[in-house]
Amino acid sequence: MKSRWVPYATTPGRLLWQLLSDVVVIIWTTIWVLVGMAVHSAVSIIADFGYQLESGANGVAGNLDSAGNSADDIPLIGDSLARPLTAAGDAAREIAGAGQNLGVTAGWLAWLLALAVAAPPILALMMPWLFLRVRFFRRKWTAVTLASTAAGEQLLALRALANRPLAKLAAVSADPVGAWREQDPIAIRGLAALELRASGIRAAGLKHQ
Repeated sequence: MKSRWVPYATTPGRLLWQLLSDVVVIIWTTIWVLVGMAVHSAVSIIADFGYQLESGANGVAGNLDSAGNSADDIPLIGDSLARPLTAAGDAAREIAGAGQNLGVTAGWLAWLLALAVAAPPILALMMPWLFLRVRFFRRKWTAVTLASTAAGEQLLALRALANRPLAKLAAVSADPVGAWREQDPIAIRGLAALELRASGIRAAGLKHQ
């Protein structure tokens, strides 16, 4: 993972933490997606009931209409018999319309509730994770780009003098500031390596352009 395009560290410790964070994010996201799907399935039962009610009521309305048409053909009393059957068919169609409205409303509600349940916890973890990963990628890109030139390596060494612990600086050179001022290539490379490691990058394999 030496490429500057890869958003992962090349130092073992930092890389391990990044991989573990990826696993945690994947597991966390999977759990809440499953919870959202369960909520959607539970509410969708209401939508299914609404559509079943619509289908059944339409069937009843069709049967009542057929019966009314048949009754209307009966001499003398046909109209009297057909009128209540037709009214009952109209009532059944109203019930079918209510069932359809219930199904549509419950269907939308199922998706909204699923998103409302799953999205907040997913975003609560995903957004900090993404922010840290993007920040690391930008830092890695800058550090690798600087390390590819002699002038950039000197700048990294200067940052190490300003930011790294004194014990680590002393391990590179007895007089790290003096070595940097004298442009000692070994000391500068060692100081730059300190700054690179702090950014999660191993200096090995990086070459000047």
